[in-house]
Amino acid sequence: MIRKICFNPFHIYTVAVLFILVLIIPSISKADDEYEISKCRKKLEKFKNSGLSFNEMEIGEIIAEVGKSFLGTEYVAGTLDENTGPEKLVIKITGLDCVTFVECTLAMSRMFKKDKFDMDSFKKELQYIRYRQGEIEGYSSRLHYFTDWILDNEQKGVVKDVTKEIGGTAYNKNIDFMTTHISLYKQLTENDDFTNDMRNVEKTLNKNQFYYIPKSVVDDYYDLLRTGDIIATTTDIKGLDVTHTGFVYKDNGKTYFLHASIQKKKVIISDEELKEYLKGNKKQSGIIVARPVAP
Repeated sequence: MIRKICFNPFHIYTVAVLFILVLIIPSISKADDEYEISKCRKKLEKFKNSGLSFNEMEIGEIIAEVGKSFLGTEYVAGTLDENTGPEKLVIKITGLDCVTFVECTLAMSRMFKKDKFDMDSFKKELQYIRYRQGEIEGYSSRLHYFTDWILDNEQKGVVKDVTKEIGGTAYNKNIDFMTTHISLYKQLTENDDFTNDMRNVEKTLNKNQFYYIPKSVVDDYYDLLRTGDIIATTTDIKGLDVTHTGFVYKDNGKTYFLHASIQKKKVIISDEELKEYLKGNKKQSGIIVARPVAP
């Protein structure tokens, strides 16, 4: 029997549209990249012409200035995972989640401290912070777990985990959320090698002892926290290390949280002090404190 072939006009239209999308999506992506780079250059130029003597400022002071420049920026999640091709450095400053806000702010602050304001320097700083030993070598080279981010950036001299030093208690947690929730991560569902790589990352991560400050006593540590300190909120969610990140921001003797807020959908300084902010989320158990180190 010979199957009769029918040409459905709708199917032809659909194929044509898909073909056109295949052709134009790369150009759209390129246009988006160029737009973000253009916006970033303007921000860097604005800081260059601000008259601030960054090389004479403490790194925490610079972080406060840069972080406040992002106030009101839209909260956008998952921007680093939109790329479907090989892992690459994503530049996006017009939409930030809690981690990309910390990374972009820290990268700019470090380069300003070095008296650099060019795009290439920003890319180098951002890559150095975001990837294991600063090298892009596939999906697992990105520092997905924030405790891993802290460890690697401490090794690189970017930050120092001061949680234990200021009186934190042991944070005992088996970290395996990504490989026990593979369906939540597109790259893991599509590539078994990435999953195996992340299992190795988790295995190595779990050999380390971390510390945290329980949220019920965070206010006892206010005097030991500094503007610009990076805060990572610990959690009681099984397998997960932290749920949120941001910066300490001190003002008029009070201790606030400067962060990209998923609730407010933008970068904000918390209305309440840090302890009260933490009380508002039952899944947050406390904080890890990483102090930026001047380059």
